[in-house]
Amino acid sequence: MSDRIENLRTAIETMHGCKATHERSVPIVEMFGNKTVWEGVVESFALAGHPKAKRCYAWSYQDNGETQYINVLEIPPVVSPQTAVRAAIASGSQK
Repeated sequence: MSDRIENLRTAIETMHGCKATHERSVPIVEMFGNKTVWEGVVESFALAGHPKAKRCYAWSYQDNGETQYINVLEIPPVVSPQTAVRAAIASGSQK
């Protein structure tokens, strides 16, 4: 497992207090009209022991030289990596 995925797993487990197991990597391109507003790889993790979610979607980005971690629980309306990215953009947590 790559350091990036391991760091995302650790961030999820720390934030949500449950076990996370990496499932897959999903490339996402989020468009608004003809403009790309976000492009990257979202990691999907199965969760064990979380009271509300069975899955979490996570990715990281650099902000002023520091790695920032985003993780979004799969709780409707978030039902996929794509909708996780949309939710993060809408909440303003994604740069």
